[in-house]
Amino acid sequence: MEIEKIIKILKEEVKKYNKPSVTRISLDGDPFKVLISCLLSLRTKDEVTIKASLRLFERADKPEDILKLKVTEIEKLIYPVGFYKTKARRIKEICEKLVKEYDNKVPDEIDELLKFKGVGRKTANLVVGLGYGKPSITVDVHVHVLSNRLGWVNTKTSEQTEFELLKVLPKKHWNIINDLFVIYGQNVCTTVYPKCGRCIIEEFCVYNKKELNRV
Repeated sequence: MEIEKIIKILKEEVKKYNKPSVTRISLDGDPFKVLISCLLSLRTKDEVTIKASLRLFERADKPEDILKLKVTEIEKLIYPVGFYKTKARRIKEICEKLVKEYDNKVPDEIDELLKFKGVGRKTANLVVGLGYGKPSITVDVHVHVLSNRLGWVNTKTSEQTEFELLKVLPKKHWNIINDLFVIYGQNVCTTVYPKCGRCIIEEFCVYNKKELNRV
């Protein structure tokens, strides 16, 4: 599967593009900010996500501080992220649970994070990987699609992809695969209309052997 070669090539290639919004937020080293920004990022463009995250964190960057805000205030701070009204309520609920049951500390285990309403495996893995630096494979649509196009896995769902990648991807690459594939997937190997003619890893691609080159 030439995993090492592909990872090495992509590490250099993605330097020319912006990192995903949640990765940029994670540079603070705060798992809570990773959790909240990841929730905001769902079905929302990166630049909208990071601006909304920074507005919210400027007002309140701890669970107990967010609880002091009304839901309508949170809505205004995070607008125009997708489903901002639902996300505002969800953020408040998550903060209540963190304060009451977790002593204001975001859990660092997948199973614990999945107990929070609105937190799926993608968000949980990002918190564990980016927030705590623990080995974790985050699978969003880009990771799912690229892993299948490269022939690393043969799966139908993101969850299946996560568990198959755990078997084939060396542990040292777990925490970086999401950034590499998200950045490359957003800019070149797009989900709907991949730009195969511009692809620097097309020689390793199973998908490219089945389709016409696209520019």
